[in-house]
Amino acid sequence: MNTNLISKNVQDFIEHNLNTDINKLILKGSPFKNCNIQEIAQQIEGKQKCSKKLPLWHLTKNILFPKKINIEQTSSEITAAYKADLVDGNSLIDLTGGFGVDCLYFSKKIKKVIHCELNSELLQLVTHNYNQFNIENIETVLGDSLLTLKNSKQKFDWIYIDPSRRNDAKGKVFLLKDCLPNVPENLEFLFENSQKILIKNSPILDITNTIRELKFVKEIHIIAIHNEVKELLFVLEKNYSGIIAIKTRNILKETTQSFDFVFDTPVLANYTLPKKYIYEPNAAILKSGAFNQIATHLHIDKLHQHSHLYTSDLLLDNFPGRKFKIEQQLSYDKKKLLKLLPDKKANITIRNFPETVAQIRKKTKIKDGGNIYLFFTMNCNNKKVILLCSKI
Repeated sequence: MNTNLISKNVQDFIEHNLNTDINKLILKGSPFKNCNIQEIAQQIEGKQKCSKKLPLWHLTKNILFPKKINIEQTSSEITAAYKADLVDGNSLIDLTGGFGVDCLYFSKKIKKVIHCELNSELLQLVTHNYNQFNIENIETVLGDSLLTLKNSKQKFDWIYIDPSRRNDAKGKVFLLKDCLPNVPENLEFLFENSQKILIKNSPILDITNTIRELKFVKEIHIIAIHNEVKELLFVLEKNYSGIIAIKTRNILKETTQSFDFVFDTPVLANYTLPKKYIYEPNAAILKSGAFNQIATHLHIDKLHQHSHLYTSDLLLDNFPGRKFKIEQQLSYDKKKLLKLLPDKKANITIRNFPETVAQIRKKTKIKDGGNIYLFFTMNCNNKKVILLCSKI
């Protein structure tokens, strides 16, 4: 870690060049003897990436930023704050410390936090940043976190883990055992050192398969920000054998959409033709698989078993997703559709439909945008339909 990066002249240069083209800046070289241009470029890129994701880091003076991959892999401040509300007690050990965002928020709720990291350069940087934040209850430890845990005489109130995938050889489908550290393999050892474990997982991890891999799962939190699923959180408690609570959260600018249900509870939905309003669940609910639960809980009907669109003659203010009024229902007829779109512009969504949005736009020449929303889907009679809607 080059501490010369926090000198006033260098920091002023970084601030002045936050909107400068990085490639052009690198070609000019460094104006400072003690900092090369690659180091400076890393700080500029890091600060740029943190402006929305980590505003506290972006705005605090003399913060040092790691390589962009470390910032891309870290939690946002929003999700870190959410996780901090799940823990309590006097002690927590983070076995996969990384850039230290989660630990900072844990330190607001936990008396003593231990941050473990294998990368010595990253650990030095994180330790430096904690000093800039005047945080005194986080201890940073270099080395294999499982060995650190094994050598510790302390029992922790919580163990936190954010496993990373070993490689991308298996594509998008993978198991928790494909990650480092291997949580399923070390689960008994982990429970020897804590009664409670919080695991952060990738949004693409399969929930049912992960439950099978683990033991004592008590809660699963599916966290979306602005309708994009960011994290799956698994709360484990030693010897727990009760129901598994699934909690979906879609965090928006001014509110949070919430829907909770019990995992693996059989529920039947009612199917019907489109009524006055149509409802599209948020991404967290779609990830959870609560397709029937949301229908029965809110007393609304599904259009089709595989469409995951809902309908009602009543307008529900509390629906956790988008709401639309159906203006017209059409069969899949290009000519009829275009007559209703004088400017050939609409927002298109497909649900359980044999064509992609790109294929539909190519065939119909409909441009993106405007105030009209088209849902291409199947109704309960297995017929292709287009629902022309206005957004509520």
